[in-house]
Amino acid sequence: MVRSSTLLVCTASVDLSFYQAPRGLSAEEKRVKLLEIFHESKDFYQLKELEKLGPKLKGIVSQSVKDVLQSLVDDNLVCSDKIGTSNFFWSFPSAKGVMLQKKSDSLEATLTSTQAAIETLKASIQEEESQRTVTPEREAALARRSELQARLTALHSERQKYGASDPVQINAKRRAIELAKEAANRHTDNTIEIISYFKRTRGIDPKDFRAHLEIPEDWEDL
Repeated sequence: MVRSSTLLVCTASVDLSFYQAPRGLSAEEKRVKLLEIFHESKDFYQLKELEKLGPKLKGIVSQSVKDVLQSLVDDNLVCSDKIGTSNFFWSFPSAKGVMLQKKSDSLEATLTSTQAAIETLKASIQEEESQRTVTPEREAALARRSELQARLTALHSERQKYGASDPVQINAKRRAIELAKEAANRHTDNTIEIISYFKRTRGIDPKDFRAHLEIPEDWEDL
């Protein structure tokens, strides 16, 4: 005989999305946003000015501005020059075109390399096929292979008709039933412990407890 219970769980639904930390900017996003400061203002800046404007205008962490700026200078997207004792940086909108062109050139190079590899593989396949000798034995083996594949497909279709009698499925269902029994007994034991706890500590009659939770008298047996 299997015992079961009614499992009552009280949960509070809380929207935690408000507390999730915002996603940080990627290295490329920082580069784009730092360039936007130059292009939108069309002005000249010193590093310390950019370290203040980066967080304020574009959400770039101040400590990362120097490295991002240097990467843009290295890629010739931002120009720099020393005037007196200060270094000034500037960039014009045309620099964005340079960046896009570099990406385009990189993709073109990758495409060319991939196409060359494909052509090489095609040539290898054609060479192998041209050297393959057609013999009666090979033709017989291919025919036998096709026959066995057709037979295997037919057997799979036939087995599906008797899926309910499949020993593997039957064993899986038996195991699922045993697990369900174990879970039902475990939850029943837990519920009994809860009822006993409230009786000992709060003096609540088990009948009143079950009635309040709408648990029937024969809840332990099915």
